[in-house]
Amino acid sequence: MRSVKRRLKPAIFLDRDGVINENRPDYVKSWAEVQLLPGALDALRALARLDWPIVVISNQSAIGRGLTTKEAVEDIHRRLAEEVAAAGGRIDAFYYCPHRPGEGCDCRKPAPGLLLRAAQELKIDLRRSCMVGDAAEDVQAAVAAGCKPILVRTGRGQAALRGMPQELLAECHVADDLTSAVNWILGV
Repeated sequence: MRSVKRRLKPAIFLDRDGVINENRPDYVKSWAEVQLLPGALDALRALARLDWPIVVISNQSAIGRGLTTKEAVEDIHRRLAEEVAAAGGRIDAFYYCPHRPGEGCDCRKPAPGLLLRAAQELKIDLRRSCMVGDAAEDVQAAVAAGCKPILVRTGRGQAALRGMPQELLAECHVADDLTSAVNWILGV
């Protein structure tokens, strides 16, 4: 008897702060501080038409800095998923790094650890996947994992564009916001 090998699917990876919701200089530490970016819910609803996993990949060093807790971050993710679902979209999984910069973990972007873990656990084909982010670290993580990076100008994206090396910028598609990124992914 032959075993049927499950076919790997592409996925859409999304950074959270600066892509879906406003980035705060003092970190998003609770649901009360979450402010969705204009058009984010509509973009996630459009993206949900794809039969691909939609996965949030996020650095959350506010945990390691003692500014918030894992429970508070997981509450943000649960409520965000509920709000997205109520609007007709979906987020299938959340992966986050709780470490501070310089701790040497393999999960903090620009390291690709979270993308690699998600790919293994969710049976994702990274070569056919996209990573939407607003920072050079998002682009670097996507390239290291073998995904197509999309840099949005929202959040820290505009500053990232000014400081990004040309060879890294050449690796990614640049979009104004999540809506523009989703339209590019969908070929609209």
